[in-house]
Amino acid sequence: MDDNVLKHQALGLWLQGQKHHLRGDLERAIELYTESLGLYPTAEAYTFRGWAYSFQGRGDEAIEECKKAIAVDPTFGNPYNDIGSYLVTRGELDEAIEWLEKAKTAPRYEPRHFPYMNLGSIYAKKWMVGRAIQEFEAALKIHPGEPTCLAALGQLRGSLN
Repeated sequence: MDDNVLKHQALGLWLQGQKHHLRGDLERAIELYTESLGLYPTAEAYTFRGWAYSFQGRGDEAIEECKKAIAVDPTFGNPYNDIGSYLVTRGELDEAIEWLEKAKTAPRYEPRHFPYMNLGSIYAKKWMVGRAIQEFEAALKIHPGEPTCLAALGQLRGSLN
């Protein structure tokens, strides 16, 4: 079968997987992501299967899925941010920073403000207030009015007084 046809079918399965994922039906989402990957491996399907694994508490597998996504398409920013997020969840803040920095520069990434927010949170936890403020301010330049950033900035600026 033609690669374009396979890719189109794989995309359809990935989109179906997303719908199940957002409804909380992780098992069916994982099945659909896996079926999609069997037809045509994409960074999106690997990343989202990893995200589903993370919801099941399967952090190591989630990280491995993101690394597969990066191998397929290193320009896709989501898996870099996701690895950073998974490492933050495990308390591995320093390890997360390099992944989040890569997400910031990935050519193909939406929502681009997430790695800045995640870095802001890391620096706040490390009591690096000035650096945290810089990251949250950068996130607001990309996504003005983002409530989490505004709240974090308020707390951080308040801690300086």
